[in-house]
Amino acid sequence: MLTLNLLNQKAGNSGTAGMARTMEPLAKKIFKGVLVVELVGVFGAYFLFNKMNTSQDFRQTMSKKFPFILEVYYKSIEQSGMYGVREQDQEKWLNSKN
Repeated sequence: MLTLNLLNQKAGNSGTAGMARTMEPLAKKIFKGVLVVELVGVFGAYFLFNKMNTSQDFRQTMSKKFPFILEVYYKSIEQSGMYGVREQDQEKWLNSKN
């Protein structure tokens, strides 16, 4: 094994250089995949927030199907200084039942 490594070093081939070259395309594919997943997540979150921010009916649908996501929405807009949206929604939904 030592002889093989010495021959590779004399020839200018280190044992890890060949392996690094074969790993580069895989690493690039993994990086691109992670980047695409992150971009889809960011645009998906933006779309969801924008839809909830502009449609009270959509927020009502979210309250039935995904109440935890709606809670995150309410908390985020309250953090930004917008208060009363939760109360307006609850009042409208309560009045629409009657």
